[in-house]
Amino acid sequence: MKVFSARDMLAELVRFDTTSRLSNLPLIDFVENYLDQFGVPYIRVDYEDGRKTNLYATIGPDVAGGIVLSGHTDVVPVDGQDWQSDPFTLTERGGKLYGRGTADMKGFIAVALALVPRFIKMKLKTPIHLALSCDEEVGCRGVRPLLAHLRDHLKQPRAAFIGEPTLMKVVNGHKSAVTFNTEIKGHEAHSSLTDQGVNAIMVAGEVLTEINSLRQELIAIGDPSGRYDPPYSTIHVGLIKGGTAKNIIPRHCEFQWETRLLPNADRNLVPARLEALRLKLEPGMKAVAQDVGISTKSINEVPGLMPEPDSEAEHLALHAAGANATHAVSYCTEAGLFQSIGIPSVICGPGNIEQAHKPDEYVEESQLALCETYLLKLAESCL
Repeated sequence: MKVFSARDMLAELVRFDTTSRLSNLPLIDFVENYLDQFGVPYIRVDYEDGRKTNLYATIGPDVAGGIVLSGHTDVVPVDGQDWQSDPFTLTERGGKLYGRGTADMKGFIAVALALVPRFIKMKLKTPIHLALSCDEEVGCRGVRPLLAHLRDHLKQPRAAFIGEPTLMKVVNGHKSAVTFNTEIKGHEAHSSLTDQGVNAIMVAGEVLTEINSLRQELIAIGDPSGRYDPPYSTIHVGLIKGGTAKNIIPRHCEFQWETRLLPNADRNLVPARLEALRLKLEPGMKAVAQDVGISTKSINEVPGLMPEPDSEAEHLALHAAGANATHAVSYCTEAGLFQSIGIPSVICGPGNIEQAHKPDEYVEESQLALCETYLLKLAESCL
């Protein structure tokens, strides 16, 4: 049996290029071979058959009431980034371990896997589950079939601990993220005959003006809890395309945008306002041509994480981390998805989110040591 230190395990995980556009199967094969040495049972729940999968392993008895240690295996691209060392070779400089995914979030996975032999020796009364997912970086998509399978077919854990980088602080709240696609269908005409056309780009401008007004309103509402940075819900437009030529009234304009709402914000405010604007604008558009319209669809939603101060997840995490306060973050994780199927969840993991997605991403070795202590204390709750 080969036993790994957390650092050695991290080196193994980093060498797999699991950028979200690629398969994560080679990494999962490696983890399965490692777990086989210790007789740890696991299942795969595929996201894309033959290309992307999730792994769910169980250490200890197959009973309800265990805990989940959850982390995503995919990473963001390194394309165009200026790295001082190979991003897929773990490199140590001054107590910092450099490589893509070291902070986000193979560091946490490495510690959890390295501790498997010690977990086994603890003679657990309730299990520790390892949930390794795919395609988190593109909207927390890959973990969804795993969670559906867990909800419908497996014994329910009592808490989930997501190891996103928090500098080992306990996080019990994060914003939601909803991605929208708005499509404007106009009517083409010569640019000198504006009365005979419906300009999709000009209509899009009115919709964007409304979105910007909503952005300002959300800033004014602010964050009553005072926990989030920035201290309000946000709206952002990221992509736009439309038109054919400067002398053709454009028949098409499309843009993608997102909301990142505080977990207790009114989720219906933005969609309702966009629908009211559609009802206001479309009659004038259809007076020119019938094959026109405005369509806004939600194309991905990651729920926010609501604080649950009395949950076992929070109590266990605070005790294990030696902390007496919880924190909130603005980025999204699968914690809200675990919570949505009735499993209390918190976030706590090694590394700093400020290092994520950047060239020369790193995690400090001291953070891995703190994570090891934290996970061993969580394991004690299963005795």
